[in-house]
Amino acid sequence: MTTPATTPQVPEPFTFPVAARYAGMATSPLKDIFTLAARPDVVSFAGGIPDPELFDLEQVTACYDRVLTHQGRRALQYGVSEGELELREQAARRLSRDLPTDAGQIRVTSGSQEGLFVVAQALLESGDVVLVESPTYLAAVQAFSVHGAHMVGVDTDDDGVIPEALAAAIREHRPKMVYLIPTFQNPTGRTMPPTRREAVAEVLLAADVPLIEDDPYGALSFTGDRWAPIASLPGMGERTILLNSMSKLMSPGVRIGWMRAEGPIRDTLAVAKAAISMQSSVVDQLTVARYLETADLDAHVARVAAVYRERRDAMVAALEPVLPAGAHLTRPEGGMFLWAALGEGYDAQEMLADAVDAGVAYLPGWSFFADHPDRSTMRLSFVTHSPAVIADAMGRLGEVIAGARAPRG
Repeated sequence: MTTPATTPQVPEPFTFPVAARYAGMATSPLKDIFTLAARPDVVSFAGGIPDPELFDLEQVTACYDRVLTHQGRRALQYGVSEGELELREQAARRLSRDLPTDAGQIRVTSGSQEGLFVVAQALLESGDVVLVESPTYLAAVQAFSVHGAHMVGVDTDDDGVIPEALAAAIREHRPKMVYLIPTFQNPTGRTMPPTRREAVAEVLLAADVPLIEDDPYGALSFTGDRWAPIASLPGMGERTILLNSMSKLMSPGVRIGWMRAEGPIRDTLAVAKAAISMQSSVVDQLTVARYLETADLDAHVARVAAVYRERRDAMVAALEPVLPAGAHLTRPEGGMFLWAALGEGYDAQEMLADAVDAGVAYLPGWSFFADHPDRSTMRLSFVTHSPAVIADAMGRLGEVIAGARAPRG
């Protein structure tokens, strides 16, 4: 008698248990940005990706050569969590134009994104409330959320966060901190005027709430104006952690930024930084320090900003005529992004597949809201492509918008 054949049991594939804070985050809008940008058949306006033709390649190369030739062994060695002194001195020099700063108040980070994570690691515990602009930078929401914080969006207008709404939110939610991007804000491109900054500072001082001020774009002014940070206002320096980055000014591939802080929190930030990455690349730090010492960064940024301004104008001119009646479009005075709100009945996320089929990509705006997202919104970056490419792509995007406008049967 033969034994009936049995079907072999196939074991289930092994799956790592994922921490609850990352549950449902197999992808992210940031990851998707770079995936879209890499597609050769799509003109992507989704990410703030600088045009590499504008990099100061010759000067940066000379700085790397100088560092490796004269400081090579030190540059290739471990460094300190606080950051290399030469870079901290150069960062302090730049900040001191608006806010008196010394090297001891600077903590170096691998870009301002790591700075946000260091701040979250140092300050936040599960259940803490963080007040943010509505909308705000999506990667900040992610950095704070994975540390267990609860984000609450505060109402904004074309001048940024509304002081009265901020005061009311502080009274209701008793936040651990407030996170703002006052200059050429990501995603909207809005800039907070001086009187609004003063009113926001008054609210924060009265409530005794700390501020995390993110300023990666502030130097990219199309008018030549410089906007002093909220941290420079009386009483605000000691209660503000100010983040800057060289990514948008020098190049994003050089992952160097810094935080300015006063008092004992500086040591906590250094400990949190050490736990995350020990220290930022020494060779990159010394190269950035050399660049800041020897190159005319302001002149380079002015040349780049002139190109960006032309591209912003091209995008606004091409996009305004194809938007539906009642839509709102920002016209930023600097930075890298503009923001379109199409209005009731439109869903930018649903439109995206049709846009990509038409060879155009943007970032749907819902992901920039901590709560109550406006799904009719989209963020577009104007810095990567030429005016001619922008005009052609906006025409195709207009056709997609018109199709979404029509009744679907």
